[in-house]
Amino acid sequence: MGKIIIYQALVRHFSLKKGVDKPYGTIEENGCGGFRSFSNKALKEIKKLGCTHIWFTGVIEHASQTAYPDIGIFGDSPDIVKGIAGSPYAVRDYYNVSPDLAIDPKLRMKEFEDMVYRNHQQNLHVVIDFVPNHVARCYKSISKPSGESDFGETDNKNSSFSNQNNFYYFPNEKFNPQFPLITYEEYPAKATGNDCFTPSPSKNDWYETAKLNYGIDYLNNGNRHFDPLPDTWIKMRNILIFWASKGIDGFRCDMAEMVPVEFWHWAIGEVKRQYPHLIFIAEIYNPTQYRPYIDYGGFDYLYDKVGLYDTLRDVVQNGKPAKYISNCWHSVGDIQGKMLNFLENHDEQRIASDFFASDPQRAIPALIVSTMMNTNPFLLYAGQELGEKGMDNSGFSGIDGRSSIFDYYQPDTIRRWVDGGNYSLRQLSEDEKKLRIKYKKILTICHTQRAISEGLFYDLTYANIENPDFNSERCFAFLRKYQEELLLIVANFAEAPQNLKIVIPHHAFDFWGITPSLGSKVKAKELLTEKELEISFAPYIPTELTVEANTGMVLRIIF
Repeated sequence: MGKIIIYQALVRHFSLKKGVDKPYGTIEENGCGGFRSFSNKALKEIKKLGCTHIWFTGVIEHASQTAYPDIGIFGDSPDIVKGIAGSPYAVRDYYNVSPDLAIDPKLRMKEFEDMVYRNHQQNLHVVIDFVPNHVARCYKSISKPSGESDFGETDNKNSSFSNQNNFYYFPNEKFNPQFPLITYEEYPAKATGNDCFTPSPSKNDWYETAKLNYGIDYLNNGNRHFDPLPDTWIKMRNILIFWASKGIDGFRCDMAEMVPVEFWHWAIGEVKRQYPHLIFIAEIYNPTQYRPYIDYGGFDYLYDKVGLYDTLRDVVQNGKPAKYISNCWHSVGDIQGKMLNFLENHDEQRIASDFFASDPQRAIPALIVSTMMNTNPFLLYAGQELGEKGMDNSGFSGIDGRSSIFDYYQPDTIRRWVDGGNYSLRQLSEDEKKLRIKYKKILTICHTQRAISEGLFYDLTYANIENPDFNSERCFAFLRKYQEELLLIVANFAEAPQNLKIVIPHHAFDFWGITPSLGSKVKAKELLTEKELEISFAPYIPTELTVEANTGMVLRIIF
């Protein structure tokens, strides 16, 4: 398949009509994107950017204050819904898609299936969320297949724990959060999604969700009860197979580490026996769990958040030395190819926000490192390539540097790029156009150069830390090689051009069997600018380069 580039699109953000941009606005006031927003034209433009997969976020029906009484869906209590639109991670019915996203809510599943078909026609792969750790407190499926029971339907609610219960209960206690309830009632109270084992969660807890029970008795030393199989395991396996049957190509698994690895080992195996092509991506933040969730759990890829993302953000935002990037690949070692790199997603603050870099250009060197350092996948959040700031007050989300996932809202840059369905650049500023071109160039190089998509990695910064002519505080350099293809890549995080003399150690030549240039210079093509130049490429003569501020160089060495 080559390099995987995933484009994350919160479907709700892609409205074809401009709303009134009212904080806490309704769907009628602010509009809402949908499956038909992703026309063949839209998909072609996303593919031309260099993307191979689209992670459609917010697809599965979730709690919302918006009602569709004609199809038996009534607005949920605002007591347990974040925002008017609601969180995509508080699933209300696992067997259907959100009616907000359909032209005709009665035919919403057909519209989703048609969108999947259009993606495949453009040779794009479809990823959706799987949210296994929790569901909306108001969960009730009106679309479940015959023979399936709802979560909690057969639970013994007089028992705080049973491995056949889907929820954890507080018998004889009502749901009594640390804020007033207006209309919602729950008795007995259930544990809350963020492992909050009290009937009284706070506003800072995931109060809109109920924790699912996978057979771990958290209040009794975390004892594990997996025999007989917990009922939740079976329900979730069936849900995964239901969505796999819709023709999707992968699942991004929300908070996967909050669900026991034993479940993943069993469930992923069950699903892949029928659908071996599916990829499973784990949102996971605990490095001690990386290898168990890959080796035993069966995940294809894991978030690289606490390693590479956090480091690159510190380098860009806070001036952390670039040489510390080397620690990131050291820490994951043999599973580097299994890590999903990113600089933005719906949980993280926008690069261009006042909370991160303000200027999206400052993150271009981080983009070069994140996309080109290894063969592993890269995630691009819609609007990132346009310099979306995420600084709008859309309602529940407030102004926090993120594009709200709780409100009916369309980020400004996405609205102008969507352009009523034209998906054009005509409403973008010159700076936004230039930024998108840079992203497209970098992502395209990831596909055209097999040294990036399939090749080996050699860290040159690690070998130049003591080199006075290489600024390891603000620059990071490495080699990539596949067969006869060799790339020298340098990222400059500094606010000024850097004149560098990079020492390439003997070991790199010996390790890869490369013959040095024997004193004469070699030709190189700089792939970002298409310029050709001559450089020294030998262990005894430093390679001299001038790298402009907040950018990088990708040199294809020609022997």
